[in-house]
Amino acid sequence: MAENRRRPAPPPRPRKPAKAAPAPRDEAAQPKREGERIAKLLARAGVASRREVERMIGEGRIALDGQVLETPATVLPSLKGVTVDGKPVARAEAARLFRFHKPSGLLTAERDPKGRPTIYTALRNALPKDTPRLMPVGRLDFNTEGLLLMTNDGELKRAMELPASGIPRTYRARAFGDVSQTQLEDLIEGMTIDGIRYGRIDANLERRTGRNQWIELTLTEGKNREVRRVLEHLGLEVSRLMRTAYGPFVLGDLPRGAADEIKQAEVERFRKSLARGGGQ
Repeated sequence: MAENRRRPAPPPRPRKPAKAAPAPRDEAAQPKREGERIAKLLARAGVASRREVERMIGEGRIALDGQVLETPATVLPSLKGVTVDGKPVARAEAARLFRFHKPSGLLTAERDPKGRPTIYTALRNALPKDTPRLMPVGRLDFNTEGLLLMTNDGELKRAMELPASGIPRTYRARAFGDVSQTQLEDLIEGMTIDGIRYGRIDANLERRTGRNQWIELTLTEGKNREVRRVLEHLGLEVSRLMRTAYGPFVLGDLPRGAADEIKQAEVERFRKSLARGGGQ
């Protein structure tokens, strides 16, 4: 009888190296970011826009508990201990919005190196003494007049200025030259001038006397000198430009150089519409 032979056992398979256990997280080394960036907090408190706050930090004008801040990335739960130019920052007030009928010949800025008058020169006489510090929503050129909205809330200012918000601005322009309603209607497609793309503009010829005409234009971008450049591109010479509306807020019969406050209920209703994505 043949002798039973055992088969040699297969060589043992090499063991897979065990996965290293994840290193325990050092919670102390990774603190939670509680609060908000200081630029956002200061903007909400009406100190300045976020961009302006960042510039002020770079100039060493903002401190926390006496220590000058070096970065706008600083995250804080509140403005407690924060000073601007050595003065404590007051607690943020509710968002307020004012209408100002800006006359021609005023600069939309706090100060001008050339010594030209600014909107704040006129606002000192147009607003009550206890009015908080206000910032302009967008700008009007030196020679452009009409509705300029002012707010104490940097977040509201930023939201209203963003092109993505799609807030319509309406202007009336007095221009000299020849233009047809058909040419104005073509602006609804937008145009490119000197490499700059201008979005859709809803333009209508209101009335004409000889070669002078009044044109109403509604747009949502508000690029620098947009209305003047577009009309000049059509061969017109703009002699007067006035903004009559910004979103739902209109100039109406507000006298030149005067200012008044928009009702809080209207401001809150508008803020909610912005949050829903509608700037109308």
